[in-house]
Amino acid sequence: MNVATSRKIINFISMSGLIVSILLTIYFFQLGVFNDMNALQSLVGTSTFIGPLIFILIQIVQVVIPIIPGGISTAAGVLIFGPLMGFIYNYVGIVIGSVIIFLLGRAYGKPFVLSLISDKTYNKYLHWLDNQGRFDKFFSAAIFLPMAPDDALCLMAGLTKISLKKFTMIILLGKPLSIFMYSMALVHGGNLLAGLLG
Repeated sequence: MNVATSRKIINFISMSGLIVSILLTIYFFQLGVFNDMNALQSLVGTSTFIGPLIFILIQIVQVVIPIIPGGISTAAGVLIFGPLMGFIYNYVGIVIGSVIIFLLGRAYGKPFVLSLISDKTYNKYLHWLDNQGRFDKFFSAAIFLPMAPDDALCLMAGLTKISLKKFTMIILLGKPLSIFMYSMALVHGGNLLAGLLG
């Protein structure tokens, strides 16, 4: 497969992902799932197939078009589906969303990246892009940690020469711990706060 064909395929996947994400965002926003846990729970329902699929789509959307903090939807997954299945659905959705925004950043470059993240965030991490080896190490560590701005870094990774294969491996290996720590902290932190206020 030549470079031109590969680029066309990446552009098609990226644009399709963006269009689907925008349409899903509008639909989910109208349903109120981004600001109402009850609406989210009603949407995913009790179906063992459709419910998880819808939740995974919501996670993909919140990565590609960050309307709500990812930690909130991550915690929601654990509360709705339980620790194990909530973790799995979070993981699948976040990994797919991360790959999509990486491909979008690579296909459409700096103007697109700056349309989704602030100049402040971009400038804060810009110096890491100068050295590919240094960026790869920094990116791996940042994805592993739960408090790093993962979505912004995934977008900015598209501006580097990191391969899709290497990017995907870092996401696959680095995301589990951060997803687990983030969701557990939010769930147990919420329970603790509720106990103190109750």
